[in-house]
Amino acid sequence: MDKTVICMKWGDLYDAEYVNVLYNAVRANLAEPFRFVCLTDNADGLSPGISAFPIPDIGLTPRQWRGGGWPKLSVFIDDLYGLSGRALFIDLDMMVVGDLQPFFEYGSGLIAIDEGAWKGGPPSTMSSIFAFDIGAHTDLVDRMREDPNAMEDLYGYEQNFLHGEAERVGYWPNSWLASFKRHLRRPLLLDRILPPKMPAPNVKIVVFHGLPRPRDLVRSGKGNRDRFPHFIGGPVGWVVAYWNRYVVS
Repeated sequence: MDKTVICMKWGDLYDAEYVNVLYNAVRANLAEPFRFVCLTDNADGLSPGISAFPIPDIGLTPRQWRGGGWPKLSVFIDDLYGLSGRALFIDLDMMVVGDLQPFFEYGSGLIAIDEGAWKGGPPSTMSSIFAFDIGAHTDLVDRMREDPNAMEDLYGYEQNFLHGEAERVGYWPNSWLASFKRHLRRPLLLDRILPPKMPAPNVKIVVFHGLPRPRDLVRSGKGNRDRFPHFIGGPVGWVVAYWNRYVVS
């Protein structure tokens, strides 16, 4: 089975360093052979081992390029640069801390994160990391192309679209993932005293969604690394070690 890891970078929210760190972390945690693909509007500064291609055009509006994660739906086109087999999409603000091979072997069809399980509610699809068979979900692109504005009005975000429009979405085992904000960051007030917890040994990916982002926790100097009213007063050691390891690999 062909294995492809896909990420996406557009605009200026993330730079090439984020892509390179993710690539190096994947290399350290996934047995070869695999291909690492970055779909991007700017390939400058990417490591030589990364295959860079333009983000496919699926008729998105300018507003959908600015927010909502809608460009990610372009991975579902019928011919994604000749790629085939099983693909694992990983957002650039994920931390890969364990073996990725199980993500290629678990279940079938479209598999994503169940954020609802983190909230104690019904299933809710999060697309920070999802697996799919390349070329198998072209109906999602077709539906989006029919009326992008209507889909945005109905769902607001691309992952809500996946939850509502995909025929079936499976979910990763909860033990494989840790949300930085929900599982590792300390509660309010306690976060001013204790640093964020390290992920448990069985965690394979630390999921960052919103602020802070991993590199926010690496920077030195004074000030808050988190978003008020939460507070992280200094660099987080285990995040710094991760970043320093993979930024130079």
